[in-house]
Amino acid sequence: MSTNLAWDDFRLVKAIADHHGLTGAAAALGVNHSTVFRRLGQIEEQVGLQLFERRKTGYVATVAGVEMAMLAARVEDDVAAFSRRLAGRDLAPSGELRITTTDTLYLNLLLPIFAAFRAIHPAIRLDIVIGNQALNLSKRDADIAIRASDAPGETLVGRRLATLNWAIYGSAAQNGANAPSPPADLFERDWVALGDALGYVKAARYVREKVAPERIALKSSAVLGLAEAVEQGLGIGPLPCFIADQRPALVRLLPPDPDFSTGLWILTHPDIRNAPRVRAFMDYVGGELAKKRGLIEGTG
Repeated sequence: MSTNLAWDDFRLVKAIADHHGLTGAAAALGVNHSTVFRRLGQIEEQVGLQLFERRKTGYVATVAGVEMAMLAARVEDDVAAFSRRLAGRDLAPSGELRITTTDTLYLNLLLPIFAAFRAIHPAIRLDIVIGNQALNLSKRDADIAIRASDAPGETLVGRRLATLNWAIYGSAAQNGANAPSPPADLFERDWVALGDALGYVKAARYVREKVAPERIALKSSAVLGLAEAVEQGLGIGPLPCFIADQRPALVRLLPPDPDFSTGLWILTHPDIRNAPRVRAFMDYVGGELAKKRGLIEGTG
């Protein structure tokens, strides 16, 4: 029995353990299914131990398999930490920055700020990752996150820039300048709302609890496009103030509801917070967003 294992062997075992099977592991490693199957057999023969139990529900790691996967995870964490420390030693604001944010923040708030930042720091290249799910900054999935959250993560550093407020809006063509009275009448009208994929958003919960299902004319898996749906008269609905208040075709029917609000944060990992490109971006973009606090909070 030989135990002269290579790093790729540990990566393969961890991928199988993470994905509970060969197909997911193959996709994660960028190889085909048969390669993973063959290599796993070779590794098990090499160490003289079974690393996985083959069950109908998938591959379940044995004690030896768990130990290999845990060791691989520790090595990956150490490599990521080393990479972050290197990134923190940059001498000038240059290089690539990977920014994660949502489509609505990007299109309705951030893009002009990014353009102005690039004009000041042309040596810094921006790689924007759009998504509603928070990426792992510790593993360098992204360098900086600009996100709405009430719990941004204890391992990250940054600052809360504003309170991101929502309110109920309708089309100006259908509602004029004034909200209906009493507000309870709103629940007798058609609504647009966020779909199940964003069911955790406070405004989505509000509609789910207050509005009868037959009154929901349209649901969307993204905030992007909801304002357009309200403008088209499909229904009334909750929208972020920073989007709706910039559209003359929309009118606010109720004031911002604090039960909808979340914090708007700019965040990074402590290991790279002092990298010149990170510091330059955090300072500039954070400052520009702070200037738009009234728009974000729906007060100006």
